[in-house]
Amino acid sequence: MDDFLRLSAATGRFTHGAPRAFAFGDEGRLLWFLRSTGPTDPVDALWVLDTSTGTETLLADPRELSAGALPTAERRLRERVRLVAAGIGSYALSGDGRHAVFALGGRLYGITCDGAAPPAQIPAAGPAVDPRPNADGTRVAYVTGDALHIVPGGRVSPDDGARWGLAEFAAAEELGRDRGHWWSPDGRTLLAARVDESALQRRWIGDPAHPELPVEDFAYPEAGGPNADVQLWVLGPGGDRVRLDWDAEAYPYVSDAGWESAGEILLTVQDRLQRTVLLLGADPETGATRELSRTTHPQWVDPLPGTPARLPDGRMLTAADTEGGAGRTLAVDGRPLTGEGVQVRRVAGWHEGRLLVEVGLRDPAEQQVCLLDPESGESTALADGPGVHTVLASAGTLLLTGADTDGMRRTVRTADGREFSPVDLARALPHRVAPVLERVTEHRVPTAVVFPRGHVPGTRLPVLVDGYGGPGFQDVSAEPRRWQHRQWWADQGFAVVTVDNRGTPYVSPAHTHAMYRGFSDVTLEDQAAALQALGARHRDLDLSRVGVRGWSYGGYLAALAVLRRPDLFHAASAGAAPTDFRHYDTAYTERYLGLPQEHPEVYERDSLIPDAPRLTRPLLLITGLADDNVHPSHTLRLSRALTDAGRPHRLLALPGVTHMTPGGAREKVMLQELDFFRRELAL
Repeated sequence: MDDFLRLSAATGRFTHGAPRAFAFGDEGRLLWFLRSTGPTDPVDALWVLDTSTGTETLLADPRELSAGALPTAERRLRERVRLVAAGIGSYALSGDGRHAVFALGGRLYGITCDGAAPPAQIPAAGPAVDPRPNADGTRVAYVTGDALHIVPGGRVSPDDGARWGLAEFAAAEELGRDRGHWWSPDGRTLLAARVDESALQRRWIGDPAHPELPVEDFAYPEAGGPNADVQLWVLGPGGDRVRLDWDAEAYPYVSDAGWESAGEILLTVQDRLQRTVLLLGADPETGATRELSRTTHPQWVDPLPGTPARLPDGRMLTAADTEGGAGRTLAVDGRPLTGEGVQVRRVAGWHEGRLLVEVGLRDPAEQQVCLLDPESGESTALADGPGVHTVLASAGTLLLTGADTDGMRRTVRTADGREFSPVDLARALPHRVAPVLERVTEHRVPTAVVFPRGHVPGTRLPVLVDGYGGPGFQDVSAEPRRWQHRQWWADQGFAVVTVDNRGTPYVSPAHTHAMYRGFSDVTLEDQAAALQALGARHRDLDLSRVGVRGWSYGGYLAALAVLRRPDLFHAASAGAAPTDFRHYDTAYTERYLGLPQEHPEVYERDSLIPDAPRLTRPLLLITGLADDNVHPSHTLRLSRALTDAGRPHRLLALPGVTHMTPGGAREKVMLQELDFFRRELAL
């Protein structure tokens, strides 16, 4: 392994030592976060920054605490939320923000903000998962063995064969809800999810390198098949149980829930195809619900974090698209606030009497932070320099994060104007990468080109298309970490091209929704057209030698490219590719493609399996054999179809490796890919 890849693996892709998982407490006075001791330390500890003094205090060092084996439920939840850090993976604050609890290898711990005493181990009935303290930290709810417990107290969920207190696969993986229980404001009552997965098919994960070990099975909601039956129950202190009542048959997905007050619960539900999103108010005494807002779209309602929501004055805040789909805006009681030039990306809260939002005002690669007047729609910039800016807010205190070609900066700004920066111990990024950003083709798709350092103009370079291309993820961004590995690829002798084809987020609603009822045609059309347009603009791009690589949807794109456009794409490395979306999950797949029973032609057109006999270009297939997101069966089905058709290809199966390729697995795979592309593109 070369120096860069060795450094990337040792530093967790340049994240170890950086503060993360920020949360404000005690009315903005405290800023809690996790951080390890340095750039090669993967073990995160719990810290707090006092914004009244700027002082940081170490509250919990996992190396000084005892821990057991990571419970299976927590390991799977970490996969859903893409968490690879060791030590304290996450924590939860009490309602007053002065107490925190966390699970460490199944053992339960609590700590107060002053750090006067070390973390106290809290007795639990079994390996604890997802602990949550109540308002004042006097009680803790947690899950063990599919049951919801509290300390002090005991089990509070019935023994009815269901899973209680945790988010189901679809919610955590696709809908943005990774929790399954919530304390009431008075800290005596719990709102809890009941999940019945008995109707779902089982999937199996084994480790062929250790055939003596038992395989694991888990419930998986496959497209067109049944979803988990999700209910919400109010569990009272005296054993009383009240089920929240809404039309769960019409609106089976619960994408958000929580207590608005002691007398009201808010929940967000969606229909199966996600064309209608309802914000409901529920009475915890009776379980009765009433509709507060309704958001609809003829294709699908694209999620906008922070909506739907109720404003402090009681009006309803929802997402809306401008006429023609050129802009993403907010609506207050149905009245749009902004015009086409604004792409609202997230509502971060309420600050100084206005909405605090993350928006795109200029190039889609950048993001600004603004205050938005809910009456006039007037926008005031808080952070609008080059790069990607994000914000966290509480009681007048802000945490502003800016990322650009020079790295990342975090600033705490208090209500009285003082500023602090949480200490960042991460390794400085090795490369200052300034990709060439351009909008090309009639659709003006965002693209980026990274050249080798020291490239001499006039020197022809083989091209490596490296991207994702699927819904929900933006590749062409000013965030600097994502270009480090692409610069490494460029320095191996490639011009690295990345394209955000139609279907990807943050350009416009019309750009995003163009992928409706068909992944393959739009993805490949835009990738091919953008590559040709870039080749015409940059004569150093040698389009007679084009490789393509990607992971997950990017792996699908890579295989798709050589199978259907071998005239333009000459070799591909396809990692963790969902080769047939009939076997991917419900909430993701049906949102874009519809039900396979109703649109079988869409699923057939987007499947790679029928294309196997057409392969004429070199193809490297890669899969992690412990991947419970894109199950290894996807890659193995395509490999079998290729073998049956007599089409040569390479298969790299990685025992014990999950979808996230942690622990240096990605860097080791990159070396295999480099050898492949050097050989196949005659580099």
